[in-house]
Amino acid sequence: MPPSTSEAPHLSGSTLRQLLEHSPDLPTDAVSDLRERRGNEGGVLRLVDEHRTHTLREVGQLPGPGTQGEFGVQRLAQGLQPETLAGTVLLVPVANIFGFISQSRYLPDRRDLNRSFPGSAGGSLAGQLAHIFYREVVARCQLGIDIHSAAIHRYNLPQIRIAAGNRRLVELAMAFGAPVIIESPLRDGSLRDLAQKHGVDMLLMEAGEALRFDRLSIETGVEGVTRVLAHLGMVEADDGLSAVGIPARANRTTWVRAPRGGVMLTARTSGDPVRKGELLATVSGLLGEGGETMVSPVDGIIIGHATLPVVHQGDALFHIAAIDHPERVGAQIDSITDAILASEPQGSAQGLLDED
Repeated sequence: MPPSTSEAPHLSGSTLRQLLEHSPDLPTDAVSDLRERRGNEGGVLRLVDEHRTHTLREVGQLPGPGTQGEFGVQRLAQGLQPETLAGTVLLVPVANIFGFISQSRYLPDRRDLNRSFPGSAGGSLAGQLAHIFYREVVARCQLGIDIHSAAIHRYNLPQIRIAAGNRRLVELAMAFGAPVIIESPLRDGSLRDLAQKHGVDMLLMEAGEALRFDRLSIETGVEGVTRVLAHLGMVEADDGLSAVGIPARANRTTWVRAPRGGVMLTARTSGDPVRKGELLATVSGLLGEGGETMVSPVDGIIIGHATLPVVHQGDALFHIAAIDHPERVGAQIDSITDAILASEPQGSAQGLLDED
């Protein structure tokens, strides 16, 4: 969808901190509150050049209490030069400022912003914020990159999630270069679902743990956004696709849950490849008694895990992406078309759970 012609100001050139004073109608009293507490570090930074061939939006953290996205956007703001861009980049370090300040996924009305789209001008606080954010930011763009951290006490391997059946997004995800690409149907009420309905493609990066810096996640995000910009021709850089390897793509994932309450001793962690039946962890009592093993139900790659050793029966402890042909992953191949075909997941894409 072409960017809107509504009159947002053009920020260019000399400063990287022309933020809240020049932002579109972004959000409510929390903005002024954040300015007072955080030294004017919130809002939207718009980097433009004279030739608007593409408009890209990069959001550091949509739901709330992450850290990887905000720091990644900070590095991009410091590194991107407006005068070298072929197009427009909107950098949004935090969408849910309320959650960021309170270190929670939820807004004060106990709603989840990423389940509140499209929202409305007269709705709940979450609905109003969703409405403003979509109207003033997303609707102006042709592509979005959203960065999320895992829930508190969980870690996500850096991964790109895309709408199933979108060939362009597969190519952009490969350019981004995260270790795993997950394809799934989109959820009602989510930002990606609304954007897709209006012709705006989106990449979602899940990475790291809430309230913790993770170097791998931050570097993957910054380098990935830069490669996507290069692939779109917006910056002069390598898009990483000159030497094509077969990506790890999955359209179904599974959680492995604690068979009992107790103390978990892990044998695997995020990023590890696993075969069906391989040991993931043992959960036992406080004195090591009554240990019960957890094994992988599929061949695949661990894309997320719980970080606390004390668990309850039924807790989701390992998130595994099922990879149909793990032996092919990383193998060099002649072209991106061949790589996409060789990595095509089998069967229909499955939806993800809220725990994901």
